[in-house]
Amino acid sequence: MEKSAELIARGLSEALRLLRENAAPEGLLASSPTSRAVERGYARVFGRDAGICAIAQAHCGAEDLQASARSSLYTLAAHQAPNGQIPKYVDVQRGTADFWYLGCIDATLWWLIAVKVLAQRLSDLRMERDLASPIEKALDWLHCQEHQQIFLLQQNEASDWADIMPRSGFVLYTNALWYYVKVLYGLKRTQETRRHFNDLFFPFGSRLPEYRRLRLLTHYVRNKARNRELYLSFVNLSFWGEEGDVFGNLLAILFGLADGHRAERILRAIAGAQKDAAYPVRATCTPIARNDTLWRAYMGRHRQNLEFQYHNGGIWPLVGGFWVMALLRAGKRRKAQEELLRLARANALNGWEFNEWLHGKTGEPCGMPRQSWNAAMFLLAHHAFRARVF
Repeated sequence: MEKSAELIARGLSEALRLLRENAAPEGLLASSPTSRAVERGYARVFGRDAGICAIAQAHCGAEDLQASARSSLYTLAAHQAPNGQIPKYVDVQRGTADFWYLGCIDATLWWLIAVKVLAQRLSDLRMERDLASPIEKALDWLHCQEHQQIFLLQQNEASDWADIMPRSGFVLYTNALWYYVKVLYGLKRTQETRRHFNDLFFPFGSRLPEYRRLRLLTHYVRNKARNRELYLSFVNLSFWGEEGDVFGNLLAILFGLADGHRAERILRAIAGAQKDAAYPVRATCTPIARNDTLWRAYMGRHRQNLEFQYHNGGIWPLVGGFWVMALLRAGKRRKAQEELLRLARANALNGWEFNEWLHGKTGEPCGMPRQSWNAAMFLLAHHAFRARVF
């Protein structure tokens, strides 16, 4: 086994190589354009993937990768829907865009974050001018999804990165992103969004929301919820998610939605749920079983989202990068170093294959190999040891 420092250095080198391998003239493809990836639709510019990768590319210091990030954002803007929505993906071979079955809300959010981060990081005023109209339209589209008294976004189930999970109504992950977009763009009602985010997704404190419909939403949860360490994964009318959305909880920490005490509780709960995980980090603390009321028929399609698989408790190196950064934000530098090393080992499986996800119990590599956002998040997590990212 390679020594720790050598493994980290190798991981950085392999990550940069993979991003260059996946860079097309139109932007960064989600995975390397093998015949299998082309057949499965991965060799495309995805809104959320390219957005996350662009943030890492902005910080990597490599001009060619920064140029690739720009190309991704321009390509997505060129295929923006008339109503302002950024597509789930752009098929660069056919020149077409797709917006997913029940819609894809987070592509627009990640695109907006990436545009602002890249422009600020590179002092690129021209890009913001070029994309001023798409930015305005994207923000208008998101405002149309926002509840006009709760100031949180509403969505269908299976319509964000966890695209075969039953989260609907007000979703934790999506609204963490929405809050950060509001901060970056100086939007109105930002503090109301922050307050109602905490009122709704962690409704266990002594203070009740002022808005009576929000109080009713939290009433059901306060009376029956069992998991009170993490933010709820979603809240709908009389039902909610307690499975433990790790990604959404980590974003809440990184974007400043969770105060110090709550962030500590979240990190402790996530760490406890990961004790027997081979690598960082499982996307769900407690997978949804077939006999659970939240189970959906589509979760069993191709036997993909069974317990400890895919979004339902599978290990995602992508999320592992955010885990490392959240540990750093909380001052847990030594633990973050340990987890970065474990993340390198996950990416190194099968000769640095950067697999999409790993089985939550066995650690077996699964999904599509050569994933851009795994490489990007390893670079970004490493960079976070030197400078704050979010």
